[in-house]
Amino acid sequence: MNRGHSSRGSARRGGRRGFPRLFASVRDVGAADGGELAGVRRSLTRQSVLVAVATAIVDTVSFSSSGIFSVAPGVGAAVAVPLILADLAFAAPPATAGVVAVVQTVLRVVATAVLHGHGLPLKDGDMGFLIAGYRAGAWLSGRASLLIVPILALGSCGSMLISRGPTAHGWLLLATTAASTSLVPWLIGRYTAAGGAYVTELEQRERLRRQEQRAALDRALADEREAIARDLHDVISHHVSAIGMHAGAARMALSASRSATDPNSSDSGGDSPAIRSLAAVEASSRAAMVDLRRQLDLLHGRDEAGRRQPGLADIEELAAHVRETGLDLDLLASGTTTPLPESLDVTVYRIVQEMLTNALRHGAGRARLEVDERGDRVVITETNPVADPRDTDSSPHRGLDGIRRRAELFGGTVDYEIVCHPPAVEVGSADARNIRPGSAGPGSARSHGVASGTAENHWRITVSIPIAGT
Repeated sequence: MNRGHSSRGSARRGGRRGFPRLFASVRDVGAADGGELAGVRRSLTRQSVLVAVATAIVDTVSFSSSGIFSVAPGVGAAVAVPLILADLAFAAPPATAGVVAVVQTVLRVVATAVLHGHGLPLKDGDMGFLIAGYRAGAWLSGRASLLIVPILALGSCGSMLISRGPTAHGWLLLATTAASTSLVPWLIGRYTAAGGAYVTELEQRERLRRQEQRAALDRALADEREAIARDLHDVISHHVSAIGMHAGAARMALSASRSATDPNSSDSGGDSPAIRSLAAVEASSRAAMVDLRRQLDLLHGRDEAGRRQPGLADIEELAAHVRETGLDLDLLASGTTTPLPESLDVTVYRIVQEMLTNALRHGAGRARLEVDERGDRVVITETNPVADPRDTDSSPHRGLDGIRRRAELFGGTVDYEIVCHPPAVEVGSADARNIRPGSAGPGSARSHGVASGTAENHWRITVSIPIAGT
């Protein structure tokens, strides 16, 4: 279905290009680029051949209708053959325009003399002569182009004087006729081509200006990304590294202190909550540095060939890091194992990461995470008990807003509720596009009306994202 649509679209585009390319102009040479330039040149060549053949046919018919072949067929053929060849020379390269114009002028005078000598009317035709003047003005430049004008005028005047027609009896009429058959075609060719070349040059300048603007914008964006990357590296990465080093030093010092005060301790205080917390800080700082380096590489425009962005396959590792920080996490992954598109894979990982961060900040130390791939969509559900609703009652809920925006990019939905065990009371549900920042958050009892009583309140958020192409 898509291939058929694409073929029809290509055919339409080809049709739109084919018609103007058949009648391409000199301006198109300046506007074309890449593979189109050869096509435009071929079109101009075909047009030159068409003009040459049409001119030869018209001039031959006009010359033959004078009756020369009935009176003197040999002489008529001797004139007609060069006349046809001179007309066909219009298909030659533009550099021959001057030579062709001179030949056309000579043949016009000769044909007029032959017809007048046999008492026949002048019917040699003017098409070749007129086109020769136009081509001389359009293609020649400088002295060569200017020199052709008096030659064409002399040829026109000479043919009229030889034929002794009505235009030969008055100098004003003679000059007017000469100008209309020589100077006017030359001027039309000259200034039409010059105007076209000027417009083409203006269009080319505008095209170059736009390209330069786009390039300058790209450079500005790249410079801005470089500046952001430098700031992240100089400030955040140094602080995160310092946190990890200080946590490691504190853990080692605490272990040494416990070993000194309690020589009989076999594990040197390895089970101490403080030591476990410091170890979790070390692990989290290392993970943060890995993510930060990856983001810095992206800002610098480097796509690391050997390292990929985190995705659904890294959820287990993320859960392990979260457990090290002290969160009692139950992880349940189910469904198909079909690889997700890379952008969606990263989004799912970041959504899970934000959910677990919220559970750490606002929860009571326990959480349950369910990731279900259902063939056509990914459903992520996180549930955790609310520690104290007042802690987040007045804070901006940027985490929930970030989840909403990520899901919205793929047409996903976000459902949230606070439930009470027992019973479960649903308080709010909304499509991802309808959640306003700060309208809900873990433990937001005032916004959602948490059920009263001594039962434990749980925050539950469900994100459903369709898988593109299924």
